[in-house]
Amino acid sequence: MSILTAEQRKQLSEILEELGKTLDITKEQHDAAVRSYEYVAGWLAAEESPLYAYKPEIIPQGSFMLGTMTKPIHENDELDIDLVCRLEGKRPEWTQFDVKRIVGERLAGNGILKKLLRIPDGRRCWTLQYADSAKFHLDVLPSIVSSGYRTILEKALSASDMKNINSLAIRITCKEESNYRTSTRPEEWPISNPFGYGIWFEQRAVITFQKSVLMSEAVQPIPKYSKVKLPLQRVVQILKRHRDLIFNGNDDKPISIIITTLAARSYRQELSISDALMNIIQQMPNEIEERYSAKHGRMIKWIANPVNDQENFADKWADNPKKQENFYKWLAQVQQDVLTAQDQRGLYAIQEAMKKPFGEREITKAFTNYGDGLLKLREGGGLKMASVSGALGMVGSIIKNHNFHGR
Repeated sequence: MSILTAEQRKQLSEILEELGKTLDITKEQHDAAVRSYEYVAGWLAAEESPLYAYKPEIIPQGSFMLGTMTKPIHENDELDIDLVCRLEGKRPEWTQFDVKRIVGERLAGNGILKKLLRIPDGRRCWTLQYADSAKFHLDVLPSIVSSGYRTILEKALSASDMKNINSLAIRITCKEESNYRTSTRPEEWPISNPFGYGIWFEQRAVITFQKSVLMSEAVQPIPKYSKVKLPLQRVVQILKRHRDLIFNGNDDKPISIIITTLAARSYRQELSISDALMNIIQQMPNEIEERYSAKHGRMIKWIANPVNDQENFADKWADNPKKQENFYKWLAQVQQDVLTAQDQRGLYAIQEAMKKPFGEREITKAFTNYGDGLLKLREGGGLKMASVSGALGMVGSIIKNHNFHGR
């Protein structure tokens, strides 16, 4: 592995930024998804709704909330938009089954939504399957929260404080739970904390001197679309794209929550995407623990949920060794591919090295956009070449603009 100059690192970082931009969903896709779940939220919360008294609210979770969503590798594939339907309380006699059923019945009571509702329902969610032209579906997770939850959430966001993160936990429905049809006590139901996780991710992602606004904007019912991403967000997008290309359609591929969590744990506030990417993929194995599992009678790999230390995101690895094998296979491959790209000299060589691991279509577009940026810089008299590395950018000798007048 060769050592990059500051100019080369900057150039690679700019290329990776352009790659990240090609992976972003468009504003049109973002707005279409928001309009769709706004409509769903309005229907659930209408005065005539049996859920009206419980102040239903739908807000995003997962990659849509974290700003790490990527376009599918195939143009005709769908975006998976993960949402939480929060209810403030419930009737005393309602079980998980009842909450899930009542949300589903309300959705089915709307002629438009009934046609979109995927039957049977999922393990935890109701899925609304939109038309092929929309290219997305909504996974709606019913949940129970305490009264005044929105106020609690806003306070946690403004303070960005992990001390009271447990107060953001929600109780969800899951058909695989033994008490799914029997327990009426939410404290006995499965627990999740997607918004606590979001605050943790923000604390890892936001560079010290920046203002923390990532989650406060992301968890609004109508989140803002942003083209600007932090280095950690870009790295997660790039790693997920590499994963998708290697394991196209394979159910045993490394799951996004593992990649996101390990990347966030490995991030060391690097300012450039290239530095962040290189350091993260080298550090990720060190962030995986081993703990004793009474269930398996042995030590197993453990990737703890940062807001629930007893939850293991890699819990399926012990029962399905192929998942663990594929994770380490992917990690070794992405390390090799990034090092190979880093060792190239000249834009053409870098581009060719990145096409297979990150997608020819995206890399071609990223380099086209990068080239357009260099052209504008050159026309403005700001393009320079580093005397040692030959990297193009803003450091080194000025490259004069060519003006052709028939000579």
